[in-house]
Amino acid sequence: MVDPRKQAFEENKLDKKLCRLVGQAIGDFDMIADGDKVMVCLSGGKDSYTLLDILLKLRERAPISFNLVAVNLDQKQPNFPSDTLPNYLRKLNIPFHIEEQDTYSIVKRVIPEGKTTCGLCSRLRRGILYRVADELGATKIALGHHRDDILETLLLNMFYGGKLKAMPPKLRSDDGRHLVIRPLAYVPEKLIERYAQTMEFPIIPCDLCGSQPNLQRAAMKKLLGEWEKEFPGRIENLFRSLHYIVPSHLLDQDAFDFQNLSIHSDLTQFIKSYESDRAIDEGVDVCAVTESSWSSLTWIDKD
Repeated sequence: MVDPRKQAFEENKLDKKLCRLVGQAIGDFDMIADGDKVMVCLSGGKDSYTLLDILLKLRERAPISFNLVAVNLDQKQPNFPSDTLPNYLRKLNIPFHIEEQDTYSIVKRVIPEGKTTCGLCSRLRRGILYRVADELGATKIALGHHRDDILETLLLNMFYGGKLKAMPPKLRSDDGRHLVIRPLAYVPEKLIERYAQTMEFPIIPCDLCGSQPNLQRAAMKKLLGEWEKEFPGRIENLFRSLHYIVPSHLLDQDAFDFQNLSIHSDLTQFIKSYESDRAIDEGVDVCAVTESSWSSLTWIDKD
């Protein structure tokens, strides 16, 4: 039999850890400012439910004032439970908007049977959400991508796209009119899974459209899972590497001016990188990132 006191303690510890990680990401990348109206995109999956729940908690302790509005895009997929999200959001007593757009029919008409529809569906969804953000007066658009999504995207771009590119925690849209933020950027998926189970969110299946799964992304997820089991710490180091880019030690001539490099070049901005190289030679763990190295916010609960 589970000790209720121990269970309550573990749940509270998980809650605080999520708030800390999300608060750190918001602070590090200046995601939310005073007076912002943040549109939280809610799909009905574990990630977006967790995002909304943690942002609601952080708003209560934040030293700034910002508003939240939850938005769901009903794409008219077969068997989509249209009452689930409205009922859930009414209980939270927060502003929300359900946008109904039949993108499902468009995707099924354009994409051949048996092919993955996620790419086109995502582009259609993005355009609609940008329009809704304008209509609602939202200054930020919050998405529920987490740490594992970022790493999977990094590997996908390396293995299939031939470029070092991941998923940014903060992004300006191509037309320059919208800022997209990913407050779960530091959060491992396994924590979100535990939290969703604890909170008993009314999860809506993500395969209602009948699309074939993204096999390449699934392969990256499997690879990361195998690494985590076989090589403890590898995933954390891979993620930390995204914080420490050394252009002078790569091959991108647009990122570093190799052509004009000489013994007289001013490399002041790269001194930190070279010091890291010496540290590796001397056996120092340069990947160890302490909590004090992160930007701090007074509204992060560190207990």
